[in-house]
Amino acid sequence: MIYTNITTIKDFIITGFPGLHATYYGPVSALLFFTYLVILAGNIFILVLIGVERRLHKPTYLIFSHLAMNDLLFGTVTLPKIISRYWWDDKIIYFGACFTQMYFVHALGAIHSLLLLIMALDRFIAVCLPLKYRVLITNNTISIACGLSWIGTLLRMIAVVLHALTLPYCDSNFIVQCYCDHISITRLACGEDVKYVKSVALGLAMFSLLLPLSFILFSYFSIFLVVMRIPNMEGRYKTISTCTPQLLISCLYYLPRCFVYLSNAVGFTFSLDVRIFLILLYSLLPCAVNPVIYCFKTKDMKDVLMKIFKKAKIGMKQVSK
Repeated sequence: MIYTNITTIKDFIITGFPGLHATYYGPVSALLFFTYLVILAGNIFILVLIGVERRLHKPTYLIFSHLAMNDLLFGTVTLPKIISRYWWDDKIIYFGACFTQMYFVHALGAIHSLLLLIMALDRFIAVCLPLKYRVLITNNTISIACGLSWIGTLLRMIAVVLHALTLPYCDSNFIVQCYCDHISITRLACGEDVKYVKSVALGLAMFSLLLPLSFILFSYFSIFLVVMRIPNMEGRYKTISTCTPQLLISCLYYLPRCFVYLSNAVGFTFSLDVRIFLILLYSLLPCAVNPVIYCFKTKDMKDVLMKIFKKAKIGMKQVSK
């Protein structure tokens, strides 16, 4: 086959779920819109609560605020376009807009992994090196670590996008996915360098995913060993309870991804619509559920919420009188 070195595609078409009948476009768009509202409301609430309450100005909650910002941005980058795809049949996304969306999808995903690593490091030092915790883990050190995660990843992902832009796009323009990502876009490229560009991107993706995951597993395994050495059950429970939110958040992010990757590795294949649904699920579920974990699985945040509810209840009683 003879390929041209000139990109002839001006825009892409987001197919979403190829097998979805038009009858279900309305309910699907309504469900996605509701999911987006939950992501917006939950994460904005967390950001405002942590920003306003001085009691929550601690390293752990500072990490939660960065995660909430990440989840808020990810939902905003991915959901509006797929909602409009099913609500108004707006399938077209311009060439530059598609690459911009791809940039933020992968950048925010990589930042999320690094934030989970920082969160695991926070718990590792708190449990395994408690005497050094107040020295090593401060608001300043966490702010610097989170800031470097954002800046370093945003700069690194520019190179990934520019590398993909070196390829000519002159074949099909149908993106079989709910949003633009590297795999879906480069699948439409033509030329001799496609395989090389894909290999470089895959290597960087594995580095961004597996390096943080390795340290996270090491951290929580070390914490488990320390907890098992505690002689009384009350002490074990108290220590584990300080790590529960972090464990839930990490599992919610990594386990569905690992399930999909391992299923493909062992030869278990999903239908195209199921695969797209699973990718959408593991991408958006943490964004929607994380705020609930922050509120109901962290003692300080629960106490702050109870205090707010009690004040509101007293205020309502006074108004009714």
